[in-house]
Amino acid sequence: MSDFALGLAALGRPAYINLGREHALPDHRDVASMRAQCHAVLDAAYAAGVRRVDAARSYGRAEEFLAQWLSTRGHRDVRVSSKWGYAYVADWRRDVATHEVKEHSVDRFTRQWRETRHLLGAHVGLYKVHSLTSDSPLFGDPDLLLALGELRDSGVRVGFSTSGPDQADTVRRAFELEVEGRRLFDSVQSTWNVLETSVGPALAFARQSGAEVFVKEGMANGRLAVDPPPRVRELAAEHGVGPDAIALAAVRAQPWADVVLSGAASTEQLHANLKARDVDLDPDELADLAEPAEQYWATRASLAWE
Repeated sequence: MSDFALGLAALGRPAYINLGREHALPDHRDVASMRAQCHAVLDAAYAAGVRRVDAARSYGRAEEFLAQWLSTRGHRDVRVSSKWGYAYVADWRRDVATHEVKEHSVDRFTRQWRETRHLLGAHVGLYKVHSLTSDSPLFGDPDLLLALGELRDSGVRVGFSTSGPDQADTVRRAFELEVEGRRLFDSVQSTWNVLETSVGPALAFARQSGAEVFVKEGMANGRLAVDPPPRVRELAAEHGVGPDAIALAAVRAQPWADVVLSGAASTEQLHANLKARDVDLDPDELADLAEPAEQYWATRASLAWE
């Protein structure tokens, strides 16, 4: 079965789009309070056997919080992945119109990799392009591709995450990329949940080709926990778990899923998420809940940063 990883998108900054996060976090979200919350959830994850953590340069101070936690705890068996491509621009405010800005350029990659390496050093074994889409300038930028190839050749694995209704096309196109005769990417992180299943065949293709598959947003940014469909509620009652665990169990049931991300914002949410380990579902058990991809992503785009 797939591993769990803790994603830090909800813990490194005071605002994010996940539903159900509002009351899980401290009332006063200053840096010290968010650092303490992040460290508490990391401690709980480690105690529960989770040995993977996923961050990004745009997750506010997530990399900084993670680096401090690793230094003070002394853990040597935690596998860290992070991402570049978005810059956090909200200046620790919740009331801004723009929280992050995307740029897939060699300058952005060079600067952000330097920043990530300064904070996390050798802990980072996998570095991903953040939210690659089929129209990204990355595909036609030989300097950027060469720089990513050099990172790959240095021993750091190179991957990418995807978003949007055309994830499947992006996955297939990205795995065709070669630098100096070798495939560039060996890992993909995509959104898949019982409401948005369109990328599933492409992820199966990626897994069959030897790539590692991470699944993010398995709870549809909290939609499946806060307002789940009736069938999810029924299964939760049958198994004695929350709807979040059912949603994540459905991800774990996919034969191509290597790593399932929990975006828990508190220790309570984390423990509830990890109950998915005790639920066995058939891969197609909730297949009838899928929405059209365009509809799903339009709903996601309407979620407020809070």
